[in-house]
Amino acid sequence: MLEVAGGSEEPVEVVEGDLDIEYRYAYGEYYDRFYREMRDNRRIMGVACARCRCVLLPPRPYCGFCYEPVDRWVELADEGTVQTFTNVQLPFPGQPTEPPYIYAFIMLDGAAVQFPHLLGEVDPARARVGMRVKAVWAENRKGTLHDIKYFRPVENEG
Repeated sequence: MLEVAGGSEEPVEVVEGDLDIEYRYAYGEYYDRFYREMRDNRRIMGVACARCRCVLLPPRPYCGFCYEPVDRWVELADEGTVQTFTNVQLPFPGQPTEPPYIYAFIMLDGAAVQFPHLLGEVDPARARVGMRVKAVWAENRKGTLHDIKYFRPVENEG
């Protein structure tokens, strides 16, 4: 029984099963350029807000900090610093790859927001917040986030 507001109880029916929902997503002008730049030029592009000077990634038409329209494109480094990460051991629908893998939020040099992506070429026991990483680009890029295979630790970081 489920207790609801007012103290009454109602029977609850549990339905178990899998739900697989297919959908299509239209990139729009900003994401279209973002993915084309990665595919064609191996460049990570963001947009800079003239008002608060934040550089947004992925790019969007309005600043998420001060809500001003943004249209000045800037190239970001393909290196940055791990802000947080998790070591994924169990499978779930929609994963970018088969476990185990490390999923991290990376502050790319010059950006004001974190960029989520995979870490590679790193022992999970050695992954750490503050680690410097660099993008490893896919050889055959298709205009998706997978154009970056993963981020690897920067050598000789001391």
